[in-house]
Amino acid sequence: MRGAKSAKWVTGAIIVALAATACGGGKSDGGSDAKGAVDPNGIFSIELGEPEKPLLTGDTMESNGSAVMSGLFSTLVDYKADGSLEMINAESVTTTDSKTWTVKLKPGWTFHDGTPVTSKSYVDAWNWNASLKNAQGLASWFADIKGYDKVHPDAEGAKQAADKLEGLKVVDETTFKIELSKAVPYFGHKLAYIVFAPMAESFYKDPIAGGQKPVGNGPYKFKTWDHKKKIEITRFDGYKGPNKAKNGGVLFKNYTTVEAAYEDLKSGNVDVLRTIGPKDLPVYRQDLGDRAVDQAYSAIQTVAVAFYADQWKKPKPIDPRVIQGLSMAIDRATITKTVLNGTREPATGWVAKGVLGYQPNAAGDVTTFNPAKAKELIKAGGGVPGNKISIQFNADGGHKEWVDAVCNSIQQATTVQCVGDGKPDFQADLQARKTKQVKSFYRSGWVLDYPVNANFISDLFRTGAAGNQGDFSNKELDAKIAKADSAATLDDSVKAYQAIEKDLINYMPSIPLWYYKVNAGYSEKVSGVAYGQDGDPILTGVEVKK
Repeated sequence: MRGAKSAKWVTGAIIVALAATACGGGKSDGGSDAKGAVDPNGIFSIELGEPEKPLLTGDTMESNGSAVMSGLFSTLVDYKADGSLEMINAESVTTTDSKTWTVKLKPGWTFHDGTPVTSKSYVDAWNWNASLKNAQGLASWFADIKGYDKVHPDAEGAKQAADKLEGLKVVDETTFKIELSKAVPYFGHKLAYIVFAPMAESFYKDPIAGGQKPVGNGPYKFKTWDHKKKIEITRFDGYKGPNKAKNGGVLFKNYTTVEAAYEDLKSGNVDVLRTIGPKDLPVYRQDLGDRAVDQAYSAIQTVAVAFYADQWKKPKPIDPRVIQGLSMAIDRATITKTVLNGTREPATGWVAKGVLGYQPNAAGDVTTFNPAKAKELIKAGGGVPGNKISIQFNADGGHKEWVDAVCNSIQQATTVQCVGDGKPDFQADLQARKTKQVKSFYRSGWVLDYPVNANFISDLFRTGAAGNQGDFSNKELDAKIAKADSAATLDDSVKAYQAIEKDLINYMPSIPLWYYKVNAGYSEKVSGVAYGQDGDPILTGVEVKK
């Protein structure tokens, strides 16, 4: 099933997001309406924030850019609601030992410029994305492949010793092999992520232009990008995949607030929303009727620790008991019921619902509101330096209300002072994270890239992982992750990660808050609107009425 195709950082408080790539499992029927003739060439609009970076397969890991990339690129596989794989550009992805994988492509696929999609298209793209000199934010996704250490050495100041991953071999036009440095049972699921998409030969002649005007292999082709105003993509009639577009294209309209987008939806100036802000949650179902969307998807909201911040390093590293205490000072039940109007479910662990390996109550009592225990733990851990914390968030995503509520809960339960640190937009928020400017904590929303619990642990808490923006690092945990990755079967790996998740209370790399739901809506102009397991609207299924 189509769903998401790329991303990971969730921008909106209420939904947002594209999956980190990948795929989409469960869908809603979107209240599809049979009344009204359909215009197969009709264009519909979606609210969107400005993507953080150029539209590159190796560097797009936030929901705004990913929403666009999901239409422009197709990957080898996608996944279904039950976690099984669906072949998209691949005819088959096979392995006998989880270490050596063989990919066979479906014949006849082309890029939007008319050039063929071949095995070389994939191998060249992966080598480019993995290369240290190209500085792609998602390069670490290729760390499983043999030779990554030479193409992208981890040591500071080190130079790469090779330009190509040793583990990639082109067999023929439609076949290539992948050799991993060790067995990874869930590697096939990872191939659904946008970083594993192919790139056209024209990209390498001018990568800068390629990021502004992407040439993909997906159901839509790029048309225009008017920065901070709009992005347009149009149906690619030469698309060979199973998810052909039922519309003529998509107009992504830039909004600086979710509240403004909602007003435009009500007045018919935008067709599909990805999220509803807290202010409008109490009334949007009444306003929109059967065009209101309320469904679960696989994402989680947390408050992550900026371990590099002076507050947590001096005079000594933070004791996990302090973070445990702060977690127990948060009244999740009340905040989700009141501030978020019942649209969130309090989290009891770090892995989102709907993925392989989800388990309830993985965090034990750490996510239970208990002011007395909270104060006890904070004191036992040596207290909060300065007795004050801040939570960074993007002000354009509808987060201020719940951040204020979390801070009030912490203050009332523990006397630790807490303030929100709002950045004007998602770009500024991400930039502050990447330049290590977060003062204390930051809001971290994560949506599945692939439906396995490893995605919510390894890709967030492993030392050096692309999603590990708080610089959490623990050699003991890294060793456990490596062992889980090398398990004999997918089931064994999932079980090993379940044990790791329960052990995270001893490290507290972040504070789980709640599981996301899609709270969104659409206009009377469209039908067939559905949302994938990653929470994003499934672009190709939308039908536009005449």
